[in-house]
Amino acid sequence: MARLGLFDAKVPRYTSYPTAPHFSNDVDAGQFASWIGAIRPGSEISLYVHVPFCRRLCWFCACRTQGTQSESPVRAYVEVLKQEIALLARTLPEGVTLSRLHWGGGTPTLLSPDMMRDLAAAILRVTPMAPGGEFSVEIDPNEIDAARLDALSEAGMTRASIGVQDFDPEIQQIIGRIQSFDVTRDAVEMIRARGIKSLNADILFGLPHQTRTRMTESVQKLLSLAPDRVALYGYAHVPWMARRQTMIPSDSLPTPQDRLQLFETARRLFLWDGYSEIGIDHFAAPHDGLAAAERNGKLRRNFQGYTDDQAEVLVGLGASSISRFPQGYAQNAPSTSAYAKAVRTGQFSTSRGHQFKDEDRLRGRLIEALMCDFAIASEDILSRFDLAPAALEALFRNASAAFPEMLDLCAQGLRIRPEGKPLTRMIARHFDAYDLSKAGHSSAI
Repeated sequence: MARLGLFDAKVPRYTSYPTAPHFSNDVDAGQFASWIGAIRPGSEISLYVHVPFCRRLCWFCACRTQGTQSESPVRAYVEVLKQEIALLARTLPEGVTLSRLHWGGGTPTLLSPDMMRDLAAAILRVTPMAPGGEFSVEIDPNEIDAARLDALSEAGMTRASIGVQDFDPEIQQIIGRIQSFDVTRDAVEMIRARGIKSLNADILFGLPHQTRTRMTESVQKLLSLAPDRVALYGYAHVPWMARRQTMIPSDSLPTPQDRLQLFETARRLFLWDGYSEIGIDHFAAPHDGLAAAERNGKLRRNFQGYTDDQAEVLVGLGASSISRFPQGYAQNAPSTSAYAKAVRTGQFSTSRGHQFKDEDRLRGRLIEALMCDFAIASEDILSRFDLAPAALEALFRNASAAFPEMLDLCAQGLRIRPEGKPLTRMIARHFDAYDLSKAGHSSAI
């Protein structure tokens, strides 16, 4: 791993291609509206709603959020979201339903019960849930109670996603996220008491002062809650992008070599407990939809990580949200004020994005296949794209030469060997045609 540069590399997470730093101002509100209008009538889409508010700002977080101790800015924001939904309703073709609805943030559970009911009703009037659709919400165990869970349950929530990060009190203090195991367990019990059967959890490796012993203790506590799906994310220390991370002393962070050991420690625990390994950083119980998608070759990757959602369109609502269409990406204005100003004047707030070229689609599929399946099937690529077999083979041979003894090249395509999986993001980077020198990415492990 050291010889191939794993411990020094900075590469994208590849939740999109091209990645967000390569978006430009070429995509505007008019383009966004035309892409919405081109959605096939009667089709299923996904909808993401961003709530950028938190009661407190966690120092480890690099998301677009802002702190508030008052309900008034949150209530005003929900009203703007409803106006954006009304704009969507005027543009959206008939009969469109939701395969997935996800509320993220920030802290969506900062909303009061009446705001939750109001927002959900506004969305579902315009885009009802499709049969078998999932409605998931990111839940902060410190910011939830029975009344808000009742409102979410009544609105149709089917999956809850809780952030854990780490259960060690010292680490929690350093990263600015105090959340005891008891508080987390109580939240899980309240969620399940309301018939919400699907539970996601996020946990981080690479945090300050994490050791293999501490990682083991946190994972075992998480396993006692029996989540259906776990995201084991590497902490991305990017203080040049997220100024709050300057509160975390960089000299307390594990080395890249230690990060790999922390990941492997947690990985083994999840596998020993019967979870399936999904892509580079997710684990799922055998009955979970993510595990089924992995088994059936239908695993996908989007801005939330891995998904079993097959919808071609993901519409993002709220400040900084990113939408994905067959034609390209469109991102809303990142600041809450700019987003609200546009919507209140009756306009979508699209501020930037990217229109796909044919090469983007090809390379995006190559990268997604590697990230999801650790393999690229030649038949899949040649059937989708106007590409000569010799040209595809040349791409494969170049990658194989760059990562000797880590890739298998055969008539069926290219496959990452099991021992090469930690290099997956670096191998994916080999298929990226964009210059990454100006973008500050996180550690490859």
